[in-house]
Amino acid sequence: MSVVRRVLWTLAVLVTVVPAGGPASGAAVDPMRQGIGWWDCGDGLQCGRLSVPVDWARPSGPRTEVDLARMPAKEPLRSLGALVVNTGGTSTVQDVRARPDTVSELTRWFDVVLVEARGAGDRGSAAAVRCPVAAPDPRRLFTPGAAVWHAYARDNAAYARSCRTAAGPAYEGLTSWQVAHDLDALRAALGEPRLRYFGNSYGAVYGQAYLELFPRRAGRTYLEGVPDHAEAGLGRRLIAHARAVERQFHRFRDWCRGRMGCPLDDDAVRVFDGLLKAAPLPAGPVRTVDDRQIAAAVLAGLVPQRWPELARALAAAGEGDASALAAMAEVTAPVPPGTVTRALECHDLMSSVPGHRRFVAMESRLGSVAPRVGWLSGRAEIARCLGLPAGAAGRRPHPPAAGRRSVLVGIGRLDTVAPPTGAAHVARRIPGAVTLWHGDGHGAYLEQGVGKLRATCLRAHVHRYLVHGTLPERGTACPGDLTAALDARM
Repeated sequence: MSVVRRVLWTLAVLVTVVPAGGPASGAAVDPMRQGIGWWDCGDGLQCGRLSVPVDWARPSGPRTEVDLARMPAKEPLRSLGALVVNTGGTSTVQDVRARPDTVSELTRWFDVVLVEARGAGDRGSAAAVRCPVAAPDPRRLFTPGAAVWHAYARDNAAYARSCRTAAGPAYEGLTSWQVAHDLDALRAALGEPRLRYFGNSYGAVYGQAYLELFPRRAGRTYLEGVPDHAEAGLGRRLIAHARAVERQFHRFRDWCRGRMGCPLDDDAVRVFDGLLKAAPLPAGPVRTVDDRQIAAAVLAGLVPQRWPELARALAAAGEGDASALAAMAEVTAPVPPGTVTRALECHDLMSSVPGHRRFVAMESRLGSVAPRVGWLSGRAEIARCLGLPAGAAGRRPHPPAAGRRSVLVGIGRLDTVAPPTGAAHVARRIPGAVTLWHGDGHGAYLEQGVGKLRATCLRAHVHRYLVHGTLPERGTACPGDLTAALDARM
């Protein structure tokens, strides 16, 4: 940004400040011309808000607010400008407050601007929608039977109704299409000619939508852990997830087999098969675990960070004590009230959910392609939107139009949240995008930051791209640095 533009932008900030209250209802603010008033809000962050229309198709209609936070560049006079970041999950700002090392290294070059999706927000913020009813834990559906299915659907529907009531008119605006417009309003308010963006997990969906809608305003864009919302058909999407989980189990087996400290004396897959044959297994004085609970425990433990825990639990179960496996399979407390993330994802992702009888037939197909653990992932996927009204899905991403852009897509071979085959499919749909495969799982860049793994292959390529615009050569791949660091925890 030139000196003149920076001065003009500063004057705009002094003159136009977004109100600090809840959803705006007064005079309309031009979202493309407003400035951002920043204030210190703790943890080294400066907070702000952006006023946007509930529905960008009706820009003069009701308005809502989007929470922002800025982590200023370490050397402000040498800053390259703003890098907008959404980490996915329930709240980007709260995530960075809790784990600043996820993105703090980026302040060597940029003012890191954290942007919330609609309805999400910082702690205590009026912009965050607080759903009075908690979202039920998807693992409740791991118990078979129509009664459990329908009870879960009722509870999930009650959660969605409470979100609708809490959000008011803004509820219908909970789609990635609307968030992409919010991103463009933020770009303009920051005085940036193009949006420089880092989207992780569901934040990558917002990035996809931005590339679709505003290709000529997109700057350097890094997307990681990319869900594939363009996959045709629910059945194919569930199969892709099931296969990714099943592959993950075999990768865990290979990882453990190659580690001297791994407590499993035998092949992990054979140990698992033996446990299923012996089920139900004792898990304490008065408790047992059945075959589904064993599979659910392994599914929960396939996140690479939990591999040492899973190895110990399987080894103990093989010795006759399945209490650690039982703990891994337990349904946790309900998701705390206050997040509309699930509602937004369902507006984007799923126009309808199959009934119980049809899903059981689909699950049989999953069992044929992922017979040990992967088949169970279908219930976790369905659980998000079960009970929500059919036909609520928003626009699915289309192939982005041609425009001046540079896009890097990070794909983790151990990612079961956003299966790598789907992420590769997304990358192929973006003209000129380059993929960077790595050997870690979901959110690897952020997790490497938390783990103080500063000089990894992945981070070096991401920084080189965001700072200099240098894309890795096609076919470049990085090792699993997080996975290698697990050895110290065995």
